[in-house]
Amino acid sequence: MAGSFDFYFTRLIYESGDWDVDIRMPSNVLNSLVEYTTLRVDPVERVVALSDPKMLEAPFCYLAGHKLVQFTPAERKNFERYVKGGGFLFVDDCNHDIDGLFAKSFEAEVARMFGGNALRKISNKHPIYSSFFKFDGPPNTGVELNGWGDDLVHDYLKAVEINGRIRLLYSNKDYGCEWDYDFRNKRWLAIDNTRFAVNIIQYALGA
Repeated sequence: MAGSFDFYFTRLIYESGDWDVDIRMPSNVLNSLVEYTTLRVDPVERVVALSDPKMLEAPFCYLAGHKLVQFTPAERKNFERYVKGGGFLFVDDCNHDIDGLFAKSFEAEVARMFGGNALRKISNKHPIYSSFFKFDGPPNTGVELNGWGDDLVHDYLKAVEINGRIRLLYSNKDYGCEWDYDFRNKRWLAIDNTRFAVNIIQYALGA
């Protein structure tokens, strides 16, 4: 699937909204995987249209934005097939709002595909919080603490689980912006804030 790689990072293009946010985030996250794990990682982010069946082969997909999300029929079909077929999709709301435009429109899309109760808060004891590093719930982001968005610190993540596994992980915390910096600057941080990304990816790969 990934050739000689155990993992490659796929960002999804979708026609509505602004998919091309937090551009340094993937290389930062990929650097963390190289630093902390033994995974053979493709260092180059792949960018694939949600409507392209190629995305169905990816081990992990990322979708983010600030604006209204309105999937086309082809996008919706692939999204649903990917999630139900055992893929792992991480969706991040760059507004860090619960009732913002991205959140409302994306959640409506999820309800349309998977039903109104499919997207649920996950417990802070969920295995994703201990799949590599140990966390007692989702780490806070600087953007939340600085009072952007809805001024809330979201103490949970939401997910669509299928057969007891997360297949769609959804965050209102804006991790994309939190991790959007040149990985060489990581040495100035007391604690590397991309560590939770390692957990997400290890869990996605079946850890």
